[in-house]
Amino acid sequence: MTDRQAEEQQLAAVWESPKGWRYWSDVNNTVVGLWYTATAFAFMLFGGVLALIIRTQLAVPENTLVEAETYNQVFTLHGTVMMFLFAVPIFEAVAILILPGMLGARDLPFPRLSAFGYWCFLIGGVFVCGSIFFNSAPDAGWFMYPPLSTEQSGIGADIWLLGLSFIEVASIAAAVELIVGVLKCRAPGMHINLTPLYGWYVLVVGGMILFAFPPLIAGDLLFELERLLDWPFFDVTRGGDPILWQHLFWIFGHPEVYIIFLPAIALLAMIVPTFARRPIAGYSWIVLSALGTGFLSFGLWVHHMFTTGLPSISLGFFSAASEAVAIPTGIQIFAFISTVMLGSVVRSVPMLFCLGALAIFVLGGLTGVMVAVAPFDFQVHDSYFIVAHLHYTLIGGMLFPVMAGIVYYYPMVRGKTLSRKLGIWSFWLMFAGFNISFLPMHLTGMLGMPRRVFTYGAERGWSELNLLSTVGAFVFAAGFLILVWDCVRPRRHEPDAPRNVWRAGTLEWAARFGDNYGLRSIPHIDSRYPLWDDKDFTRKLDAGEGLLANAEEGKRETLVTSVLDAKPIQILRVAKPGWLPMIAAIGLGAVFIFMTFKWWIPTALGFALFLWATLRWLWTGTAEIPEKESKDAGGGLMLPLYVSGVRSSGWWAMFITMTGDFTAFLALLFGYFFFWTIHPDFPPPGVSGPGWVWPVLAAMAVMLSWGLTFASRLVNAAGRAGQARFLLVAGGIAAFVACLAVLAGPWTSGLDPTTHSYPAIVWTLAIWVVAHLATGVLMQVYCFARSLHGKMTPRYDADIWNVTLYWHFAAIMGVVTCLVIGFFPMLT
Repeated sequence: MTDRQAEEQQLAAVWESPKGWRYWSDVNNTVVGLWYTATAFAFMLFGGVLALIIRTQLAVPENTLVEAETYNQVFTLHGTVMMFLFAVPIFEAVAILILPGMLGARDLPFPRLSAFGYWCFLIGGVFVCGSIFFNSAPDAGWFMYPPLSTEQSGIGADIWLLGLSFIEVASIAAAVELIVGVLKCRAPGMHINLTPLYGWYVLVVGGMILFAFPPLIAGDLLFELERLLDWPFFDVTRGGDPILWQHLFWIFGHPEVYIIFLPAIALLAMIVPTFARRPIAGYSWIVLSALGTGFLSFGLWVHHMFTTGLPSISLGFFSAASEAVAIPTGIQIFAFISTVMLGSVVRSVPMLFCLGALAIFVLGGLTGVMVAVAPFDFQVHDSYFIVAHLHYTLIGGMLFPVMAGIVYYYPMVRGKTLSRKLGIWSFWLMFAGFNISFLPMHLTGMLGMPRRVFTYGAERGWSELNLLSTVGAFVFAAGFLILVWDCVRPRRHEPDAPRNVWRAGTLEWAARFGDNYGLRSIPHIDSRYPLWDDKDFTRKLDAGEGLLANAEEGKRETLVTSVLDAKPIQILRVAKPGWLPMIAAIGLGAVFIFMTFKWWIPTALGFALFLWATLRWLWTGTAEIPEKESKDAGGGLMLPLYVSGVRSSGWWAMFITMTGDFTAFLALLFGYFFFWTIHPDFPPPGVSGPGWVWPVLAAMAVMLSWGLTFASRLVNAAGRAGQARFLLVAGGIAAFVACLAVLAGPWTSGLDPTTHSYPAIVWTLAIWVVAHLATGVLMQVYCFARSLHGKMTPRYDADIWNVTLYWHFAAIMGVVTCLVIGFFPMLT
């Protein structure tokens, strides 16, 4: 056996997937990404069946296929499934599957986090979808406007709130994983300007998730507190306001459109150059436009609320902002068209779907500009015109590119090519069926048909258009099923697809099918299309001339590089297969599911299981002290096996997670100031607030705990581990005092959260801070224990670096909350 063969055997053994029932404990991105993708498509098929029920019900006037109550559940669940269980998760699924290969990484930096996110997604999705079979599904529309949804008597709204909050955990977990992956796991030499466009889009969208999803989580919290404890955030008779929910929902909801759209465009950015046989035109412009689209998307949410009675200046501002987003979007579309025109296009099924996507999305974009104009929006608001616009944007901007990506990447993932003949049939049926179904809806809406109606009378004049839309929906479904069949049909006797079957130029196509470890060795990158620009690239790769060509210690390893210029800084050992991510997801799922039914003992047991699994996961799988200080990565390059602080991927994960968490906090503060801005009786007459004494004491204790934790890190680094442990204990005591003081303010002043929105929001902010301080105490205890057991030392101190970073955010939240609830009532 040659050295090369021995190295390949080492890599194959280390990265091999478990066999039998242990297969489900795998955490490798190629496996988890495949599960994620398949599950997202399964939910999409379920949502598609619901769509066909809707269209069949509306095919003829006065139809009685389903009852009105059932219809309400069907359309609510259809929107919920398509948006929360397919459109966003499919981005994360595909990214987990293909991103490491594009970056030249063996895996993403936190494989267990990917697996945890997947199991959360699966459990939450099954819970939400399964509710309809028990006649308990939510039925107030997928954006759940109060007061309809808050006063709903069943548990449908709770299932929506708690089930989707659980799924949002999966989305944020995946976002953290993907952002750190792009920033820290690129191949050496792949500086920021050589990053594949797909990586750029993942970075932008991951950032958008961090700022878009937390406001919805904050809204869900307020919503569930009202349903569970009667805290009146949206009850106008007690100082609440349903418009607050609309703000929080659409601060999430409109960026979500671009969270869905941009990753799909990223697939086009990888596919179009391959079949145009030339590099993408306007790389820098596309990157800047993607950043601009992401930024502008957060300034558009109010255009969903034009009919709520906004001031004219607000209408003008948000109308202009809504139209401005067409500029960066248009630049990206023109870049793709330019690439096609400048290249020598090879006809293929992926290109068919790409061109179909561009055509449909441009039409959807044009109607978007129309509804951005407030007077026109007044006329078609909540009509079928909006339904048509939404589907042109999402199906053109997301589904068709995803179909192109499925056909394009199928040979890389499964080792076989899909049928060209079936692909062409599938495309034309989907393209024709889509336009037959949704183009008439523009007219139906302009003729006055409101969305979400159960049925209609024949005298309305909508019958023929609705029948046409129904026929188109079934044609579209037939095309989609052809592609699904082509993906799942047996093809054991078909020849294997050749390596790099499309003759692409990007790095992910350099891998051989079947190698779970990805690339044979990690190369140095100096081009955006290394397979085109270096004809000897694949040979050198296969010869193991790159880095990490072996796995002699039997560990799964990948490279960590610097953020901007991708210089190697660490060999990161990532986790092997294990059950802890699944167990943690089951525990957390039990918390959300049992809470829906108000079964508090099972809820507490679920939380205990989640806590145990998470702590064990951290204790056994993170910041492990290696057996040696450094290792030869190849070519004499010695790299450390352990780094801490800003150089480590764990520090970046904590920073990104806390950024999302802080956004949720800001959303709650937004609620406080929204009430203050809108209502003159906030605080209500006769209510003085929690006073300033307790909030001041709480803020001082918070700062003391933060300072002691920070000092502990410095003292530990200086080699005085005993003093560091003492400071951690003192910090925990200070945090405990802070918790008591934060709660004492509203408690001693007699604020009853069920009487008015003011005491309700004060109590919510106080509980939010206490929950974070309690988590901070748990982290301090964790570091204390790690230090005591020799797992955290002056040299190996990643744990306390990350905990200190957490305390930076917790301290800001604590102090800001104390200032707001203690001193703001004095100003008013």
